[in-house]
Amino acid sequence: MPASKRILLIIGGGIAAYKSLELIRRLQDRGALVTPVLTRAGEEFVTPLSVSGLAGQKVYRDLFDLGDEAEMGHIQLSRSADLVVVAPATADLMGKMANGLANDLASTLLMATDTPVLIAPAMNVRMWQHPAMQRNLVQLRADGIRVVGPNDGSMACGEFGPGRMAEPMEIIAAIDAALAEGPLRGRRVLVTSGPTHEPIDPVRYIANRSSGSQGTAVARALAGLGAEVVFVTGPADVPPPEGVQVVRVQTAQQMAEAVHDALPVDAGVFAAAVADWRVASASDRKLKKTRDGMPKLEFAENPDILASVSRMTRGRPGLVVGFAAETDDVLDNATAKRLRKGCDWIVANDVSPATGIMGGSENAVVLISDKGAETWPRMDKDAVARRLADRIAQALGASN
Repeated sequence: MPASKRILLIIGGGIAAYKSLELIRRLQDRGALVTPVLTRAGEEFVTPLSVSGLAGQKVYRDLFDLGDEAEMGHIQLSRSADLVVVAPATADLMGKMANGLANDLASTLLMATDTPVLIAPAMNVRMWQHPAMQRNLVQLRADGIRVVGPNDGSMACGEFGPGRMAEPMEIIAAIDAALAEGPLRGRRVLVTSGPTHEPIDPVRYIANRSSGSQGTAVARALAGLGAEVVFVTGPADVPPPEGVQVVRVQTAQQMAEAVHDALPVDAGVFAAAVADWRVASASDRKLKKTRDGMPKLEFAENPDILASVSRMTRGRPGLVVGFAAETDDVLDNATAKRLRKGCDWIVANDVSPATGIMGGSENAVVLISDKGAETWPRMDKDAVARRLADRIAQALGASN
């Protein structure tokens, strides 16, 4: 994070508000100037004195405070920052943001600002999964609001699931990405990565041999160019990159739902190794060996995520990039796949055992587009990712 960046931090009302104190400290360690805004509900969880003491700044609390309006009106306050961060972003605050309500200082600042906004949602899992909340989330993303989290985990209320506010260092990474200068700043990009696991029974599954390392590298490279990255990942061997919105899934059907929930985006990079088939009726009990021999498994075709996005008639990303892992006739098979799926580019590679690419640290790819095939030299996966990210930035810039 560049030194002396000005962060307007809005602290909503929720048990996760205690994390905002650590967030302030971490931001100051990086040289940021933090101006705190504390909602009335937020005051039930953290005190103005503790927030002010850590920030070294006055805490703004009331919309109709004559002293505050004389010193710095709420319009000026909303526009004097390099980034507005809402942490925790409660269901109430997110609802106000999505529907244009402004009846207190926090919501008025968010309505009046022309500064980029990053929110860190935190709420009960049922609230997060409520249809109204999900509609609001779609609207906020369409309005250009960046989102970090929420994470899965146990709640203060005793329930478990998505709704925990992202940890302070995750929010810091998202702030770094939001403030990053680069050709993709202001662009939203979707990246899928990793394998999918299709259950046979509670202990067995069908999967592809993907570590997720190439997709992870692509997401990291895109974020490094300033993009807001939504990273939909199956159960990969490598941890997700910092500074991106992580959506974890297990199955192809879950990945398809997560991808369509993430739209609209400026570009989609589909690096995941999605299983083509699933067991039509997975058993809820472990299948046992019997004297009758092997169990008979009936298969069903999984959703074709790449094709469904490529063929969208409304809301299609401006650039759709697929991946093709082949073991023979790489160029011919990948070229045919691009035409069959309807995507703009295909990144093809040879993953036959002799190459050592599947699960390895290097890759050798061919970029296929309507202009033909471009063979890249073998290099480490981070270098492949950086080169691809640069090409994506060039393509999106050319489409302006």
